Amino acid sequence: MSLPFIDLKAQYAALKTTIDARIQRVLDHGQYIMGPEVQELETALAAHAGTKHCITVASGTEALLIAMMALDLQPGDEVITTPFTFAATAETIVLLGAVPVFVDIEPDSCNLDASLIEAAITPRTKAIMPVSLYGQVCDMDAINAIAAKHGNIPVIEDAAQSFGASYKDRKSCGLSTWGATSFFPSKPLGCYGDGGALFTDDDALAQAAREIRVHGQSQRYTHTRVGVGGRMDTLQCAVVLGKLERFDWEIAQRLALGERYQQLLGELPLQRLAVREDRDCVWAQFTVQLQSAGQRETVVAALKQAGVPTAIHYPKPLHLQPAYEQRCRVATALPHAEAAAQRVMSLPMSPDLTEAQQDQVVAALSAAVSAALNAAPA
Repeated sequence: MSLPFIDLKAQYAALKTTIDARIQRVLDHGQYIMGPEVQELETALAAHAGTKHCITVASGTEALLIAMMALDLQPGDEVITTPFTFAATAETIVLLGAVPVFVDIEPDSCNLDASLIEAAITPRTKAIMPVSLYGQVCDMDAINAIAAKHGNIPVIEDAAQSFGASYKDRKSCGLSTWGATSFFPSKPLGCYGDGGALFTDDDALAQAAREIRVHGQSQRYTHTRVGVGGRMDTLQCAVVLGKLERFDWEIAQRLALGERYQQLLGELPLQRLAVREDRDCVWAQFTVQLQSAGQRETVVAALKQAGVPTAIHYPKPLHLQPAYEQRCRVATALPHAEAAAQRVMSLPMSPDLTEAQQDQVVAALSAAVSAALNAAPA
């Protein structure tokens, strides 16, 4: 029998009583849009992230879009970001008529290389959007310092994969102008559909985001700005509230399982993700890099045969994607992003992964890598 890549069924079984009661409460009161659970969740999430404001929204994608709309991003403006990320990062920039400006990643962490940002700044730069990839936060102090040096450019942390991660003594989503996360089911904190949230300490930005998510209304049928239908459903807020019950335990499990993977894979001829000493990674995905695309293809096939699922996050950087290659500006050479796309592979990871299952993954991976090396031409 194949292992689950992410075991959402085991998570639900552990939380069934709480989640079912939360859902039933919504069904009983019938306030499916902007019900009381929305405010309750926003208060709880703001406390967790250490921010003044949390605004729940319809998805992680909507969170990025609303964050930039609140900053009044205009056509022709530029946003510096990474090409090695999910399409939503660039998609939201392009939807507003702005231009994604790509700089390369760190080869060992796959996160945006902060040392490359300053050279990419132009008079058109209106935001910097680092992505906390795989659950590890970028070097936000360095990024914020560059932004401050150049006229306090707003920084938007795309934290779709990192809610619950820490950076020094602070939490992901509470590190910059905006933090934006996703509650897609496979995320470290997920709902049972789409959902997301924005975090900020800025009162004016928070108010703008609250209006934008309800079609730009400051009050019913008074549209003070252009907005979207970007609310998070009350039912989804109820699910996340239920999951918060053991979220701290889940983070601890992710940290422990990630460290155990790192140790178990230490002797294999592959590159493990580097985790910086001043931060914790919540391992939204446990990702390694193989030696080549050809080796990855062979290893993925062998693992599938052994009942071990894998995923590739991400197989092609955004500057090479048909939708974006003519709509972006490439500010630096991107060899590390292009190499990572050819080599990365994600392994099963969730807080309910058992050590026995993890041992099964590592044994299958060891055999697959050894077989691939032996089959390679001399």
